[in-house]
Amino acid sequence: MSALASTRGESLRLSRLAAFRDEIAGIPTVDDPVSIKRKSRDYYWYSPILTEELNSKFADMVVAPRNEADVLRIAAAAARHRVPITPRGGGTGNYGQAVPMNGGVVLDMTSMTKVISSSPGVVRVEPGAKLVDIDAELKPTGWELRMHPSTKRSATIGGFVAGGSGGVGSVTYGGLREPGNILSARVVTVEAAPRIIELKADAAQKINRAYGTTGIITQLEMPLAPAYPWIDIAVAVDTFDDAVAIGHDVALADGLIKKLVTPIAWPLPSYFGPLRPNCPEGKSLLICMIAAPWVGQFKAIVGGRGKIVYQAPSEDGRGQIPIYEYCWNHTTLQVLKLDRKVTYLQLLFPADRVRESVREMIDLFGDEQMMHLEFIRFGGRITVSGLPVVHYSTPERLNEIIATYESRGVFVANPHVVSLEDGSRYKRADADQLGFKHEVDPQGLLNPGKMKSFKPKAAAAL
Repeated sequence: MSALASTRGESLRLSRLAAFRDEIAGIPTVDDPVSIKRKSRDYYWYSPILTEELNSKFADMVVAPRNEADVLRIAAAAARHRVPITPRGGGTGNYGQAVPMNGGVVLDMTSMTKVISSSPGVVRVEPGAKLVDIDAELKPTGWELRMHPSTKRSATIGGFVAGGSGGVGSVTYGGLREPGNILSARVVTVEAAPRIIELKADAAQKINRAYGTTGIITQLEMPLAPAYPWIDIAVAVDTFDDAVAIGHDVALADGLIKKLVTPIAWPLPSYFGPLRPNCPEGKSLLICMIAAPWVGQFKAIVGGRGKIVYQAPSEDGRGQIPIYEYCWNHTTLQVLKLDRKVTYLQLLFPADRVRESVREMIDLFGDEQMMHLEFIRFGGRITVSGLPVVHYSTPERLNEIIATYESRGVFVANPHVVSLEDGSRYKRADADQLGFKHEVDPQGLLNPGKMKSFKPKAAAAL
């Protein structure tokens, strides 16, 4: 591209931004460069590969809608002036889904926080509500969200649905993809005359883990579970294989009410900060959340195979550190606090040979990785999601590790890529999501670069 063409392109981009800004006058915006940089980030720095790719990507401005009416105005202005929009919740995702690849606007949804309604088993909320605040508001009713990520205290419900897959609670209810785990979603299209679309039942999956590419979420209806008094428990076990065996027995005990079953190999517990005094040297851990009435049955399953080294009521209020913040991707974070030369993978082991497959991969990689598993229900069967902490050397070696896992029948959801396709099981966009994007975002203005299969019929000049 010539210098003249580049100058003209930049001039056109700036004029479109100015026209967009004029059209949304009255809606809160942020122009401070430091704040814009902060809002253009998520936790992609878990990956050294994404760090290099995304560190130079920033929005031009941040817009913070207060309600659905604001969202409609923003969507209309963006469509008319061809301004890219990257929706953002709490910014706790790990894949760069909240990073604007083509500048434009970061749509900060954290002002839309209302719990609109609740009834036994169901809650309807705005997308910017923090998960911890939703549960706090629901607590007097005896209900709570079925599942949440380890970032519950800072993540929003919209960000979780748009970027997540499951978490604490998935050992009982499976992931967000399981039928019934998202009841409905209300979205705004990005067109000159935006529409509001209500997606019910299976249709709501069109916005699940789509990184905000398939419509701007303005409301979600989510199923609830009974809010038991939960007990955080850590069991010290001689070997990781034994921790996996006990965890498998706990996960398979359908009558035992649990929320978290997490085997963690030594030396990972040596990184666990405040929990460290409860982590015996050289021992693996089994971390669990068990409903209080079933703690006795849990201890009976453990038997003499491990020693309870920590037990306390689960609290996630201000000043508390719930045990789930040592699990899921917080396990990796605990290590990254002290060693920035590590990264991680996301794995799904075959349900019919969980222990054998885990043991095989530990033997293959030895000290190159520190294994950490989360028992989950997937497609009606108990298996484990693996989140090993990997000692990073080069992109080439990391890809070799991924290829080895896949060759041994272990699915890898690659967390070192930005597009939905590259990180997915099938290496392509879900057909319903791709088709729906053509319907709701015909110019490809929503989070461009994240769904690479999408080709706008009339390409937007970004």
